Amino acid sequence: MAKSMGEGAGMPSQRQLRVGELVRKELSDIFTRGQLSDPDLDGVILTIPEVRMTPDLRLATCLVMPLGGQNTDKVVKALNRSAKYFRGQVSRKLTMKYMPDLRFILDTRFDDDDRIGTLLMQPEVKRDLDAGAEDTADDQDD
Repeated sequence: MAKSMGEGAGMPSQRQLRVGELVRKELSDIFTRGQLSDPDLDGVILTIPEVRMTPDLRLATCLVMPLGGQNTDKVVKALNRSAKYFRGQVSRKLTMKYMPDLRFILDTRFDDDDRIGTLLMQPEVKRDLDAGAEDTADDQDD
């Protein structure tokens, strides 16, 4: 089947986005109810900003962030240890031909944004950016 105009390389399909959101919602409900099987997860408040699905919907990569950002490695390892348990809990709520395997990774997008913002504010980079803006303005005047 041919891809539509909006589905380029690396862009998730509407189906991937929809299934990812359903899985994210169910995992969020599980974490909210406190149905966690691992003692390392007791008392940990988790957020799941996004679930990314593979094109064949067999693997769900869940981006997670513990509230406060403490013990992140320990929490992610505990989540991956309990992935089969969470998969079973999610499969009870969703009707799908194949329930995706769950993989948990730390969501570092906000840290990356802060790091990039800090880099852009360095004097050397700011000078180069300002020089590029002046060159563009000169080109438009001609």
